[in-house]
Amino acid sequence: MPHAEVERLIEVMHTLRQKCPWDAEQTHESLMPYLVEETLEVVEAVEDGSDAALVEELGDLLLQVAFHAEIAAQQSRFDIDDVARGIADKLVARHPHVFASEPVPDDMLSTWEQRKRAEKGRTSALDGIPGRMSALTRAAKVIARSERHGLDVAPTSGGADLGQRMLALVAEAHAEGLDAEQLTRAAVRDLERRVVRAESES
Repeated sequence: MPHAEVERLIEVMHTLRQKCPWDAEQTHESLMPYLVEETLEVVEAVEDGSDAALVEELGDLLLQVAFHAEIAAQQSRFDIDDVARGIADKLVARHPHVFASEPVPDDMLSTWEQRKRAEKGRTSALDGIPGRMSALTRAAKVIARSERHGLDVAPTSGGADLGQRMLALVAEAHAEGLDAEQLTRAAVRDLERRVVRAESES
């Protein structure tokens, strides 16, 4: 049976919602901190480069998807098949150069954004950017979106204001195809190693 372990996860989650007091009382809202935490742990596992860690953390993130879908299924709203169907349909619709006869677009990202705008009826480059992103990630997203919408608003000089100078660095990273958030995390990890080394030498 294909994907038997995914089916087993769904069954395990169904049983936990029925028989475990803690699992039974959880809501979409109460699970939010875990969803954020597990997402960040996947990022760390990718950056650390360990397959074992990545398998574990992706599993923890998959649990969150299964958990939220099970909550909704119990309320007769939707289930995990609806979630999977929705994303599969979206991927097919946004890749007509793969699943239909359209030519491969010259600018894949701009074409993707155009299809999203058409699907969701978005009128602004800012529509759909999550407000809870970190400032660095949100800045990079705003810069990239405005660029793909043909808006020339990206900062090119920081000036005297420290915040504007930091924003200019995010724009510089974007122009070089780099992730400002990831670069900053790597720099912080290097700083942490230097702190530990200094502590051991003191």
